[in-house]
Amino acid sequence: MRTLKWFALILLTAIGLAGPVGAQTLPDSFVFLRDIDPTILEDIRYAGPNNFVGRPLAGYGAAECVVKRDVGLALKRVQAELAPRKLSLKMLDCYRPARAVHEMVLWAQNGLMTPAERRYNPAFSKQDLFRLGYIAEHSGHSTGAAVDLTLVDLTSGPFPAFEPGRAYADCTAPEAVRAPEGSVDMGTGYDCSDPKAHTAANAITPAQRRWRNLLVAAMARQGFVNYAKEWWHFSLPGTGGPAYDFPIPPRRG
Repeated sequence: MRTLKWFALILLTAIGLAGPVGAQTLPDSFVFLRDIDPTILEDIRYAGPNNFVGRPLAGYGAAECVVKRDVGLALKRVQAELAPRKLSLKMLDCYRPARAVHEMVLWAQNGLMTPAERRYNPAFSKQDLFRLGYIAEHSGHSTGAAVDLTLVDLTSGPFPAFEPGRAYADCTAPEAVRAPEGSVDMGTGYDCSDPKAHTAANAITPAQRRWRNLLVAAMARQGFVNYAKEWWHFSLPGTGGPAYDFPIPPRRG
């Protein structure tokens, strides 16, 4: 009997140890972008405090970019085009679990507005963000076909680090006073719910316009379509499908 109990204990321990490893398995057609192209930079913002909610969102168990394989291969081709110019893509969000989208919905409806939250939508009430098209109750990110990204000039830096407790200016302010992005200056910060973040906005400098045009053109050559209200948001038609809700696991290796 003692032998059977000991065997059962070993079996339960083995199952417990195997759980996290099994959790790292992705559904068919999904991949870690690092496995496709490890040179693409990643700063997955909803896995930490540097986002409009101010904390990690549900389902972001690791700061990893997960996408459909075809999306990853297309991003690899974009990166190859940018490399001779000493530029790199930097991923800000990729696959987004449906539970994280639901958490955004609850955030928008909670009736609160902290100064840190106001930085991301200086002109609107956050209850209006759905009506205005800045947040969707059903996100293309949850299908693995949409990504948020920016450009990094590899000859620049080092970039200042984000300080969670610092009172930064809002996302439309000049680059020197808004929260650091660690990227080229696109005219607004990431996730800025404001007309200035519209890809074709007029209220940006010629240099910021050139960076936006460069990013849109490079992505378009590989089939990506930009969302007109967000210079950072792109999707790859034909690679979507149903929304998923699996958590993002740590990547092996």
